[in-house]
Amino acid sequence: MLRFSLRQLELMAELPRHPTLGSASAELRISESALSQAITAVERIAGEQLCVRRKSHGIHMTPAGQYFADKARRIVADALELGSTFPRTEGRLRGPVAIGCFASFASHVVPSVLEGFPALHPEIDVSVRVGTHDDLLPALENGELDLAIVYDLLLPTGLAKRHIYETRLEVVLHPDHPLAARKSLSIRDLEDEPLINYDSSPSTENTRRLFADAGLHPKLAYSLPQVVLVNAMVGRGLGYGLLMARPNNPSMTLEGLPVAIRDLEPPNSPSAVVAIWPQASTLSPRAEAFLGHSIDVMRGAWNRD
Repeated sequence: MLRFSLRQLELMAELPRHPTLGSASAELRISESALSQAITAVERIAGEQLCVRRKSHGIHMTPAGQYFADKARRIVADALELGSTFPRTEGRLRGPVAIGCFASFASHVVPSVLEGFPALHPEIDVSVRVGTHDDLLPALENGELDLAIVYDLLLPTGLAKRHIYETRLEVVLHPDHPLAARKSLSIRDLEDEPLINYDSSPSTENTRRLFADAGLHPKLAYSLPQVVLVNAMVGRGLGYGLLMARPNNPSMTLEGLPVAIRDLEPPNSPSAVVAIWPQASTLSPRAEAFLGHSIDVMRGAWNRD
C-alpha cells in the first residue's frame, strides 16, 4: 500500500504554482533542502519521477507529477474541511447529520422542522431517511443514522430516548358515517365497522393488542402501508382508520375530501414521539442542534393546534 503523509501531499499540491524550489520553500516555510528531500521521498513511494529539478531551469512537473499534485490538492482540501468540521470551530457547526423519521408522521414533522433549520445552522448538511421501525432501527444500529424520530412503542432495549411530544390514537371516519356525529368513540363501538389498517411496525401490532386487550376482534377491510392511503380510503367511505394524533394534521385527504377525526375513549394507546439513538453512542453537536430545534418546532405546532 502506498503511504503518503498529509504534509507530503501539502508540499506536492503547491509545487506546480512555483517556478523554483526556492520560491516554493519560502511560501511553504520549509528549507529548500528539506523540500527537495520530501519530493525525493514521495517519488520513491510513487515509483516514478514527478518533477524535474534543475538549478538553472527551476522546477517543472512531469505529467505524472501534475496528476499527483491535482489529486493531492483535493485530498488536502478535504482534510481541511474535515478539520473544520470536527470539532466545531468559532462556535459554528459544520458537516453532516443523518436523521430517520417514522413514515406515518414524516410529512407532518420533517418539512416544518427543516424549514427554519438552515437559517440557524447553514453549514450543517441534513439527510433524512423515512421508514418504519423495521427500516430505522437497523440503520441506527449500523451507524447509518445519527438519530431517529419514532413512536415510543415496542422499542427494543439499549436505546437512549428524548421526549418530543405526547400523542394518542384517534379514529378517522367519513364525515357522513353515523359514528361521526359523536365527539368520542370506544373501541367496542368500532368492532363491527370495516377497519382500514395502517400496516407497519409497530402500528399493526399496537392495533392488534388494543382490540385483544378489550377481548375484541377488528373487522379488517384493508391493510395498507401508507397513512395517506388509509386517509384516502376513509375519505371514500370504505371504512375507518386508527391513527396516532399528529401535528399540522388537516381533516382532509390527499384528494381534498374531508374526514372526521374523533377521540378514542377512554384515551387509548397513549404514547409519545421520541428521538432515539444507541445508548452506547453520544449525539454529535450537529445532531443535538437538530434535535433541539425539532423539539421547539413540534411543541410549538401542538400549541398552535
